[in-house]
Amino acid sequence: MAEVSSLTGRLLVATPKLADPNFDRAVVLLLDHDAEGTLGVVLNRPTPVGVGDVLEAWAGLAGVPQVVFQGGPVSLDSALALAVVPGEPREDEGSGLLGWRRVHGAIGLVDLEAPPELLAAELGSLRIFAGYSGWGPGQLEKELLDGAWYVVESEPGDVSMPDPERMWRSVLRRQRNELAMVATYPDDPSLN
Repeated sequence: MAEVSSLTGRLLVATPKLADPNFDRAVVLLLDHDAEGTLGVVLNRPTPVGVGDVLEAWAGLAGVPQVVFQGGPVSLDSALALAVVPGEPREDEGSGLLGWRRVHGAIGLVDLEAPPELLAAELGSLRIFAGYSGWGPGQLEKELLDGAWYVVESEPGDVSMPDPERMWRSVLRRQRNELAMVATYPDDPSLN
């Protein structure tokens, strides 16, 4: 099997031609990508469910909007949390923070079993996700070859963007190439 170049920490931005309604205009942060598959969360799918309604202890640390996000179509009954720890992390050092595991740069996974007060002073922002997005071995690579996704760099602020409905356009607009033009693509091309 060919070696897979890791895309962990990068964003997948759905192309306008991606037909799967689960990922229409989705922005997915990849949490793990290797030869065994890919795991990520959709960053721009807020639900009407408040964080306090399902994880009351974490509600005070949740960013705006303080709702649970749908991380993807897989395991919607499970929760995972992402948080940004401010500062300049060194890639070669461990997180050094109990209850938080670095994914990429300042972005990491939070252990929801840990007491929130253990992390409260260190976290810059927190977002809770119900479910995740997953791809089997080679599945994402095929979708990339088919033109379903753009792969772009993530920024720590992506995890806590206060206006997630605008994220797809915002991420595309900040690109310094022809992708910035894709941000102007109409929601319904037939109305163009």
